[in-house]
Amino acid sequence: MRTLKMSVFFCWLVVFSCAEKPAVTAENMKLSPTGNEAAAEKLKWLSIDDAAAGLKKEKRPVLIDLYTDWCGWCKVMDKKTYSNKDVTSYVQQKFYPVKFDAEGRKSITWNGKTYDFNTAQKTHDFAIYLTNGQLSYPTTVIIPVDGEPQAIPGYLAPNEFELIAKYFGEGKYGKVPFDEYQKSFKSNW
Repeated sequence: MRTLKMSVFFCWLVVFSCAEKPAVTAENMKLSPTGNEAAAEKLKWLSIDDAAAGLKKEKRPVLIDLYTDWCGWCKVMDKKTYSNKDVTSYVQQKFYPVKFDAEGRKSITWNGKTYDFNTAQKTHDFAIYLTNGQLSYPTTVIIPVDGEPQAIPGYLAPNEFELIAKYFGEGKYGKVPFDEYQKSFKSNW
């Protein structure tokens, strides 16, 4: 039954993230912040080491923004989603937020295992681990407390992000099937 629930959850995510989106152009990248974005406090991103240290003090999920420097939709997500005051406030309160460059060269250690840049695949082994080898950018990865990484590929607008963030942030993951949670979810962002 758990496998079925997870399959339904990930099928929904794949369909949701594959929705047709307009191309990223230089024109739509230069959007000025809206009042909501201008009022937002900047999200305080942590390093992997800082997130691991935080987990030793207080258990909460880790949210990883998996990006690359060349990814246009990653930049749009930074400007529109991670600059949104509701997103910033909620993520800062409920998660350990980490921004991770999937093509970074620095070795990192997570849960006692060291990950390095993979020259053959031209990406970091930690990114491969987080996405189970299904690399796509941007990808939002949530690691529940005492759980395995859950990768959500693709750009997420603030309202799309809210549903997923609250599912994990409220501790519903693993307790309530995602489709059931989605039916009763009321957005307030």
